[in-house]
Amino acid sequence: MRHPAARSSAGRPRRSVAGPLAVVLVLVGVFATGAGLGQSAGGPWRWLGGGSKEPSREFPVLAPSRPTKLAVPSIGVRAPVHRVGLADDGSIAVPELERHHEVGWYEDGPSPGQFGPAIIVGHADTRTGPSVFHDLVKLRAGDRIEVTRQDRSVAVFEVNSVEHFDKDKLPAERVYGDFRRPWLRLITCGGRWVGGGTGYSDNIVAFASLVESRKS
Repeated sequence: MRHPAARSSAGRPRRSVAGPLAVVLVLVGVFATGAGLGQSAGGPWRWLGGGSKEPSREFPVLAPSRPTKLAVPSIGVRAPVHRVGLADDGSIAVPELERHHEVGWYEDGPSPGQFGPAIIVGHADTRTGPSVFHDLVKLRAGDRIEVTRQDRSVAVFEVNSVEHFDKDKLPAERVYGDFRRPWLRLITCGGRWVGGGTGYSDNIVAFASLVESRKS
């Protein structure tokens, strides 16, 4: 839900190293203004978007290639993707507010289609109104997400679930540390606006699995 005082509603999760690869995103800490990731790697969660869907057992695996465009037809998203890294405070940088209709891919993690969770973050709103991931909560299990990559391939993901987490109950290993297959995580903020250094109370994470690849 948009809050008129919000300056930014995506954020910057801190990185810590875990798992088989140095770039695995087991991220703790908080997003900056307006959103945040909780500090717990466990705890309960609740599902949005009509439940969850088990990913298919067969899937492609793609070579590394940076994403350039994101399309989520069911919620009307078509957005450029630019690379984000780490901010000065050691957290993941987010799209600049003047680029709030774009999304950011964390370039030190997997690219969409590689083994592991590719992370794409976006704002839900700004002071002036809705932003790119404003309707992320409306995704349903089975919806498709298309990521166009620099190598002119399109990685097609299927939404498994959309989940709403309290910041202090984020299952970070599940969100960022699963390298069993190619995944995609779309992340924004949600819940109550609490202001201060917290911003929104919760995170919204769309979990999706790679099901197809094609040439653009």
